[in-house]
Amino acid sequence: MRSGDSVPVTVGVVVLTQGRRPDDLERGIRSLLAQEDVQLDIVCVGNGWQPTGLPAGVAVLALPENLGIPAGRNRGVDHVAGDYLFFLDDDASLPDPRFLIDAVGVLRTDPSIGLLQPQVVDPTGLTAPRRWIPRIRKGDAAHSSAVFSVWEGAVLMPRPVFMATGGWAEPFFYAHEGIELAWRVWDQGLRSWYAGDLVANHPVILPTRHADFYRLNARNRVWIARRNLPVPLMPLYVGSWTAIQVLRGARNPAALKAWFRGWWEGWTTDPGERRPLSAGTIWRMTRAGRPPVI
Repeated sequence: MRSGDSVPVTVGVVVLTQGRRPDDLERGIRSLLAQEDVQLDIVCVGNGWQPTGLPAGVAVLALPENLGIPAGRNRGVDHVAGDYLFFLDDDASLPDPRFLIDAVGVLRTDPSIGLLQPQVVDPTGLTAPRRWIPRIRKGDAAHSSAVFSVWEGAVLMPRPVFMATGGWAEPFFYAHEGIELAWRVWDQGLRSWYAGDLVANHPVILPTRHADFYRLNARNRVWIARRNLPVPLMPLYVGSWTAIQVLRGARNPAALKAWFRGWWEGWTTDPGERRPLSAGTIWRMTRAGRPPVI
C-alpha cells in the first residue's frame, strides 16, 4: 500500500493456463510478484493441466479437464481473497510494477467504474491490432473511455461487482465472454472502462488460431442476445452482426460456412441463464454511444 494509507489494497489474482506457454506464464507471474504497494493472493488455474514449478506464494488449482476460459476463471475466484479481482491470461504480463496500485486508484477515484481493461501492447514492439481497443471508433489507443466490451486477458474489478454479474459466462467456453461481462457491469448502474493510460503486454497472435474460432464466435453472438437482451432487441443485435459477418466473410466461404453453423447452434442449443438488461441500462448505454443492437 502507499505510505500513509491505513487500508491495504488487497487483490485476488486468477491466472489461467493450459500449460502450453511456460515461458509466457513465468513472465506473467513474475510481473505480478513484482507489483508494488498491493497485497496479492494469486492462484494459477490449470485448465486440464497440473501447474508445476511456480514461485513460492502462488497457489495452484488443477482442473482435471479443460472447462473453457470463462469457467476456468470462475473456479479461480473461489480460491483467492481480496477486495479486488484481477484476471490475467498466461500469455499476458504487466510491464509496470505499479500497474495494479494505479488501476485500483482509478476505481477508487471514480466509483462509477466497475470494470477496468488496460491498453494492450505487444512486448516486442509489433503494432497492436485495433481489436484490442474495444470501441467502434478506435481512435488513439492511449485515450481512455467507457466501453461496452472488453479484451479479457487483463481485467480488474471490485469483487462485489464481479459477484453481482454472475461471473464469466461459463457456457461460452471461448469468445465474447467479455461482452456479456461488460454489459452486466453496466446493468449495475456502473461503467466498464478502457484505461488507455495503463498498459498490459500481450503478443500479437491471430485469434483464428483456434480451430472453432468462427463457430464459437457466431454461437456466442446469438447466446449474448438470448441471455441478455429484451426479446424485441434480439433480432436487431443478431441481424446486425450477421450482416457484418457476411460482408467480412465474402472472400472466405469456408469461414462463413463455419460461422453460420455456429449461428444455427446459437438458436438451437441452451445458452444458460437469462438475465435481460433493464430498460434503464439500455437507455444509459445508448446515451453513452453504444445501444446494444450492434
